[in-house]
Amino acid sequence: MASSAECLVWHWLNRVFFDHHIMIKTPVTRFTLPSSKENGAHWYQLLSGVYCTFTVCASDGHVVGCVDVIGPSGISRSNRQLKLTLLSQCGIAYLVVKPNRLPALSEVRTEFLGDKAFMPGNKVTDDAIVTTAHQLRTAVHRLRDQRPSDFGRLEPDRGNSSGSGPESLLSDSDFSSGPWQQADSFIAPLDSRPATLH
Repeated sequence: MASSAECLVWHWLNRVFFDHHIMIKTPVTRFTLPSSKENGAHWYQLLSGVYCTFTVCASDGHVVGCVDVIGPSGISRSNRQLKLTLLSQCGIAYLVVKPNRLPALSEVRTEFLGDKAFMPGNKVTDDAIVTTAHQLRTAVHRLRDQRPSDFGRLEPDRGNSSGSGPESLLSDSDFSSGPWQQADSFIAPLDSRPATLH
């Protein structure tokens, strides 16, 4: 669905709008409405093939902005002007970017979110996002280590083993005998039958 250049921009947008959802290649008819129902069919037919590379929306589904990525053939002036006019009338920000020349994080957030771009007293930077992600990961690992478990570590029972080494562990396994077969690294019973779909 996305070229390598578009993937670069998608990852960048996820860092910029870490608190939003980034939708890919969504038609503008999904989040725009005509001012009157009488012209609805006309506008739908006219705009049904128009989409932006990325659409940024809040957790409630409200669209705050759209981003187009300039490809090898570029973007026609008429296409850009149509989207700019349409989206500005809907109160939606529109930005055209080149993958190798992306704007500053703060500029894009301010353009799309206005006064809500940054919380008072907090400056959002790439370093702050990385630090927060690291802290969350550390907290998750700490909680996993502290959580009690009914399962002990899986270690071989050397008291019941008749030999030593991996061969003895394999020969004592419950899966090495009985109605089981080894096939493509999956263990399956010999009496299994293919089920029919209903």
